[in-house]
Amino acid sequence: MDFEQSSKYYSLNKLIYINLRWIAIIGQFLTINSVKFIFNFEFNFLLSNLVISLGVLTNLYLIYFFKNNLLNSKAALVFLTIDIIQLAFLLFLTGGVLNPFSVFLLIPSVFGSLRLDIKTNLTLVGFTIFCIIILTFYYQELPYPLNKYEYNDYYFYAIPTALIIALIFLNYFALIFGKESNLRKEALDKIQEVIAKEHELVSLGGQVAAAAHSLGTPLSTIKIISQDLLKELKNSKEFKKDIELLASQVNRCNDILKKLTLNPTIDDEFLDKDLSLYDYVNEITKSFEEISDKKFILIDKQNTNSFNLKKSIELVYGIRNFIGNANKFAEKKIFITIKSDSEISEIIIEDDGPGFPKDILNKIGEPYIRSLKKKEISETGLGLGIFIGKTLLEKNFAKLSCRNSETRGGAEINIIWKNKDLARI
Repeated sequence: MDFEQSSKYYSLNKLIYINLRWIAIIGQFLTINSVKFIFNFEFNFLLSNLVISLGVLTNLYLIYFFKNNLLNSKAALVFLTIDIIQLAFLLFLTGGVLNPFSVFLLIPSVFGSLRLDIKTNLTLVGFTIFCIIILTFYYQELPYPLNKYEYNDYYFYAIPTALIIALIFLNYFALIFGKESNLRKEALDKIQEVIAKEHELVSLGGQVAAAAHSLGTPLSTIKIISQDLLKELKNSKEFKKDIELLASQVNRCNDILKKLTLNPTIDDEFLDKDLSLYDYVNEITKSFEEISDKKFILIDKQNTNSFNLKKSIELVYGIRNFIGNANKFAEKKIFITIKSDSEISEIIIEDDGPGFPKDILNKIGEPYIRSLKKKEISETGLGLGIFIGKTLLEKNFAKLSCRNSETRGGAEINIIWKNKDLARI
């Protein structure tokens, strides 16, 4: 993923960040003023409020002067660093790491780990550790009357140690979950992109089908007339070449229109009419047979309760992804079995290829997975096609299972619907 692509995912939403900062600022203000006026603690009250005002000013800057809706990694690093400095200064004025609110020093870097790139995360973690160490050795005493207590050195140094361990632990898990969330978001965005393209293609396909049939009659008329003229004027050197050219161009127009339509006998209303599950699969299979040298074997002997479904782009694209995967990895044959009874309908797609690598078999369906074996890394993709197909079909009430076929030797995909759910599509 290059920088321009990754910047879409490694960023903070400005509005959410501003609202979280307002919550933190209000919380700091209430805490400082409560311990001063309600509990009568003695500390540098004015300077503490001045530090809080720094957060107010930076938030106002984000609202009125920072125009982008997203904070990229560099901008987020600047503002999250300001948050850490502000909170560290407050802790410096009120007891350092002995202040029970020192745990809040971990929040900015953990929050950044969920949405920012690893370099920014490491910088924030390193700076937070630096602040914890500084606050361990340099700080003003706890507010009176808490400053009269003495603490054992073991306890005292255990606090920053615990904070650093917690910081590393929380950031590690936030980074792992954040990365997974970003990858899934990218994959889901790709789904939206391919579905949008598919709708465009279907719309174009409908126009092409209509054009093919609308032009079919006048082209046939032109062809008949040109043939009659050729018979009549075959001895005329002046017109013979022009009529032959006209006839050849008519034939060329017919050939172009046939190539533009997936099926030359298609009706103008084809894309709107209902299809059975077998017709869905048969239509998709034919489109692959035109470009593949592999054999597709369609089996529907147990298809006892076939009923028509409304045309669904998501259903077509989801099934096509799995058949396309089988075509990609099969040696010679792809077996597609369609079963149905009064309760369920099922599609089983098998191939005679190498099958799924064993080390990723339990992860099939997740985006961006790779086998650890060097040979299989070069031969397999990132699992994005299966993720897209699985997501689209599950959205349309299907249950999927992926495994290696015991009978064919390659991969096996089982797609099952309850008939009542399939009828709802």
